Amino acid sequence: MPKGCSDFYLKNKMSKTLLDCGNCGPDFHAIRQMVSNHFGASVVQSHGVEDTLELLRNQSVDLVTVNRKLDRDYSDGLDVAVAIKSDPELGSIPVMLVTNYDEHQETAMAAGCVKGFGKLAIKDPETRNLLEPFLQSKTE
Repeated sequence: MPKGCSDFYLKNKMSKTLLDCGNCGPDFHAIRQMVSNHFGASVVQSHGVEDTLELLRNQSVDLVTVNRKLDRDYSDGLDVAVAIKSDPELGSIPVMLVTNYDEHQETAMAAGCVKGFGKLAIKDPETRNLLEPFLQSKTE
């Protein structure tokens, strides 16, 4: 342990990171609160394909959640997921689509995403179960 480091520092240093793309402020904050409360993970935000790919190239991320319809321009969030999954350097990063619609969830999974969740289910135990394999700290 570096001199002067606390257990808090080490726990945060080893915590996981979720990148949330395309959600509006209130939805981003709901996801961030749930993820930080249940997993102690940090949550960062992006808004579209370009800034998401740039962030992924410059920061370690354990899971990406992508809104089905991006808040800024209402474009298709699946385009972000496909860009990540088709990139040779980034394709191994797990991606979840945030949607309440099963048919869109199935389309995302066919494109290489893992099963995601809907905004209406953010507080459901099943959502935490879906996130746990990607965000559970190794120290727990």
